[in-house]
Amino acid sequence: MTTPTCRACGTDLTHTLVDLGLSPLANSYVPLDHAAAKDPQYPLHARVCSTCFLVQVDDVVPPSDIFSHYAYFSSYSSSWVEHAQKYCVTACDKLNLNDQSFVVEVASNDGYLLQHFVAKSIPVLGVEPAANVAKEAEKKGVRSLVAFFGKETAQNVVAQYGQADLTTANNVLAHVPDINDFVSGFTTVLKDDGVATFEFPHLLNLLEKTQFDTIYHEHFSYLSLYAVEKCFELNGLKVFDVEELPTHGGSLRIWAQKANGTRAETDRLKAVRAKEETAGIATLAAYEGFDAKVRKIRDDLLAFLKKAKADGKTVAGYGAAAKGNTLLNYCGIDTGLIDFVVDANPHKQNTLLPGSHIPVHAPDSLKDAKPDYVLILPWNLQSEIMKDVAYVQDWGGKFLVAVPEVAVLG
Repeated sequence: MTTPTCRACGTDLTHTLVDLGLSPLANSYVPLDHAAAKDPQYPLHARVCSTCFLVQVDDVVPPSDIFSHYAYFSSYSSSWVEHAQKYCVTACDKLNLNDQSFVVEVASNDGYLLQHFVAKSIPVLGVEPAANVAKEAEKKGVRSLVAFFGKETAQNVVAQYGQADLTTANNVLAHVPDINDFVSGFTTVLKDDGVATFEFPHLLNLLEKTQFDTIYHEHFSYLSLYAVEKCFELNGLKVFDVEELPTHGGSLRIWAQKANGTRAETDRLKAVRAKEETAGIATLAAYEGFDAKVRKIRDDLLAFLKKAKADGKTVAGYGAAAKGNTLLNYCGIDTGLIDFVVDANPHKQNTLLPGSHIPVHAPDSLKDAKPDYVLILPWNLQSEIMKDVAYVQDWGGKFLVAVPEVAVLG
């Protein structure tokens, strides 16, 4: 078997972060009439590049198999829509955007973000590969192009619409197998003085808080500022500012310009660089021992659920999230330990979770079943979920999370 190479710099990948075994595609929800079928399983092995320190999983599934019809709709998280609205205000103020400007979002999903620019009469274009999701964005007045983004798509956008003052790409930089082609597309689509922003979960938090459940096949890469700056250097961009955000368990929002841009580096950028250097992010030592911490979470969660079962307690899950599917499949959890999962997204209701085949219901099913424990699978939305279904505590129910450690919350 040939040694895989780094998708950014081409170095042989000989160091493992964690091997999660075989797992189904995390967002491939199973129709009820396919309950008897076995879901396809693929290796889920995260490796560390010893040169640019990009953490990445092996290429086992083409993006078209994952993203062409997608079950994730951003607007079902009210906190995420609010986050997008605040970003719009920040970007407009920082860049003096107006009705003569042009904003392009890559992976624009259902228009959760660009709708706020539309409300300010700023021309926009969303580039979204999932036609079913882009259709929802169009209903919000968000002009959308159904395509995967890269240099060729960027050239098409420039030819048809012109170059952009601002591009934004939230939680998509990790989703592309050819990261160099993807990043070079932003260099193409931006005006010479244009700005590109990217948001992504910070690898430092994944390591420190054992957020292994954010590893799944559609996340091809796991990103530090160090690795991103190395990649951008290769593709004509440079970072000039960075914000640390609480979203997705701790994220970075980086502000970048073309390589010959004149915006000065900020103190915030220098501070995050220093934080990563202190953590040894560009040393292999920073990645050692992660696998053992992951195994402990698995063992602790299984022990908790088996004891609850033995004590006659019932457990349901909240959130048919991709990260939850990584957790459940790695731990080998199915309906023997969790009766059902609820989710506010009607596109996921009346399906089965991939691999575990746990049924997905509407949130009101919690009121009918009155489980003793509700395992919150998208722990990054923990506060929002506990507020939305606070009635669980009316019958003495308690909330449970597994990451960064197994804990009962109420």
